[in-house]
Amino acid sequence: MEDKTITIDDKEYSLEDFTDDQKTWLYHVQDLDAKLASARFNFDQLTVSREAFAEKLAASLEKKLEAAE
Repeated sequence: MEDKTITIDDKEYSLEDFTDDQKTWLYHVQDLDAKLASARFNFDQLTVSREAFAEKLAASLEKKLEAAE
């Protein structure tokens, strides 16, 4: 079986040498990295969606203003 390694701060470590606490902290870091990536993705979606709705609102108000003239 191949030894699993991980690189942290440009240093390679064997996961077999990690203590249980170190493995837990590593899994927390990996999970948080995934959650942060997901949050950034969601933020981008929300930002673009908000801009689209704001543009639709502005356009509808402009049409209403033009119709009133």
